[in-house]
Amino acid sequence: MTELSYSVIVPAYQAKDVIGGCVQALVDQTVLRERYEIIVVDDGSTDETGRLAQESGADRVLRVPHNGPAAARNAGVDAARGEIVLFTDADCEPASDWIERMVAVFGQPEVMGAKGIYRTRQRSLVARFVQLEYESKYDLMRGHAAIDFVDTYSAAYRRRIFEGRSFDTAFPRASGEDIEFSYRLSGEGYRLVFVPEAVVYHHHVDTLLGYLRRKYYVGFWRVRMYQLHPEKVVSDSHTPQTLKMQIGLMGLLLPSLFAASIWSRFVTISGVLIGLFLLSAISFLSHGVRRDPPAGLAAFFLLFIRALGLGLGFAVGLLCHMMPILPDRPG
Repeated sequence: MTELSYSVIVPAYQAKDVIGGCVQALVDQTVLRERYEIIVVDDGSTDETGRLAQESGADRVLRVPHNGPAAARNAGVDAARGEIVLFTDADCEPASDWIERMVAVFGQPEVMGAKGIYRTRQRSLVARFVQLEYESKYDLMRGHAAIDFVDTYSAAYRRRIFEGRSFDTAFPRASGEDIEFSYRLSGEGYRLVFVPEAVVYHHHVDTLLGYLRRKYYVGFWRVRMYQLHPEKVVSDSHTPQTLKMQIGLMGLLLPSLFAASIWSRFVTISGVLIGLFLLSAISFLSHGVRRDPPAGLAAFFLLFIRALGLGLGFAVGLLCHMMPILPDRPG
């Protein structure tokens, strides 16, 4: 019998509508089925997630109390038997060659972790804009021989990297616990790489309100990540500097627009700030219009929504995270 080499871990919570498609996509891989195991960690679901995962072809379904995706991934790692541990999410459907593409880079002995990419089949403008966001960040990552930013919708690590380390369960939801883990590893000198050929298909948020809410939570939990890794405030391999500029400009634009409703002299200031914002977005807008003209045009508005959501979340996060004493992160 062929030796088991890879373990694929899927944390799942209330995922009955998507887990079947995810597991089926994992079953239908180009890698020999006996070379890998599929472990679904049912994070305290009260729906049919566990049963549907089992029926769709998962090798093991671990049922754990609801403690969030960080704890669920840790439980999956503890149960994993493969030398390479891969991660994806319940709402993702990996391409048929996903495992093959992800594990290929581990032929280089210095590589300890890898990150793949999202694609989507959705047609809504908001979802297509989200895809443009990811693609602009992927373009940035292609310029790095090593990266420091790995999110676990499409990720892989050598199993031994988890000896004495785990995902930080102080992040109670999907809020950056995977990115914090990769920051920690890169800070310790481990080489992580970008694998743009390793694709998972995802259902992005597709409503304006949902998008604003998502960005708010990203901004909120980014504060905790920066507390743990203050050097990442300056830069990482995934975040464009223009995005930080846009958040700052939005922070100035909101009070200036309010002031402009009272004092006419602030109308000019508001206009200048809007102009600077659009100037900072020229590269993204031109990229978006070339790749997907309707979504690229929608970006003229959605970039302001993005900056608003991230900025508000970050501001509230500063109030909530900077005041209490936070628990120590795990080793």
